[in-house]
Amino acid sequence: MISNGAKAIISASFAVLSWSTVATAFKLALEHLTHFELLLVASSTSLLIFAIILTFQHRWKSLIGISIGKFGYFALLGLLNPVLYYLVLFKSYSLLPAQIAQPINYMWPIFLTVFLAIFAHQPIPNRKYIGLIISLCGLIIISIGSSKIGHFDVSGVGIFFAALSAVLWSVYWMVTNCNNGKTDANVALFLCFLFGTIYLLIMACFLGIHTFTIIGILSGMYVGCFEMGIPFVAFGYAISKTDNPALINQMCYLSPFMSLFFISVILHEPIVMTTYLGLGMIVAGIIFNQYAIKSKTY
Repeated sequence: MISNGAKAIISASFAVLSWSTVATAFKLALEHLTHFELLLVASSTSLLIFAIILTFQHRWKSLIGISIGKFGYFALLGLLNPVLYYLVLFKSYSLLPAQIAQPINYMWPIFLTVFLAIFAHQPIPNRKYIGLIISLCGLIIISIGSSKIGHFDVSGVGIFFAALSAVLWSVYWMVTNCNNGKTDANVALFLCFLFGTIYLLIMACFLGIHTFTIIGILSGMYVGCFEMGIPFVAFGYAISKTDNPALINQMCYLSPFMSLFFISVILHEPIVMTTYLGLGMIVAGIIFNQYAIKSKTY
């Protein structure tokens, strides 16, 4: 019989592997869909996945006890994620090489540290500025070095959108952890994507859909399954089963490095040394702030 610890490791490994493939999947999907169309397909797929999960878990009754005010909260949250966050994220991938967009998006814990200090009154210990500076230097190395050394056509607008996506995700993380209360995680995800998908369908009525293809739909469904849907459930399951949550969380840091392998092999992007160096510095700064300094846990 598989122990809970082993189940946690297996589930977390699946989530990390899934997230490692999505930067490549984004670029492939965007060859056939606009960033809006990709989000529409992916969000609809994720909504279906969460509905199936609620059915198997017999959680539909949980919706009955949710207040009108809480539904309003999820209606606003759904505007942030999936709509705003993924529209901005996919736009950045449409403008940048995957090896640049992915590490910049990974800066969200750095922005979260700043926002918690500003809005949640959690002061930043002086030593944490070391981690912030290390990560920001990594961002600069990736942004500048990739164009100088790798000779990529680096879009300044694309870098802005990639950074903005990190900001939006940090805001989403802060809001959900401060205000979500006792709502079941899968129920919360279902409601966010329910409202998000409704918003996207309304937008589609005005923007129109023009480029749907079979390959585009399948690639969008892959993104919905393995970026927005199943990995979050798998990772949440891993956290609930483990007696060592720090180890499970640390496994996430493997994802951006594994992602470079798929970007290189499938997209045939030549990974330049500045990408490795910059990503290493971003992750090092995050780890330094989260584990090397004893401070209040977020």
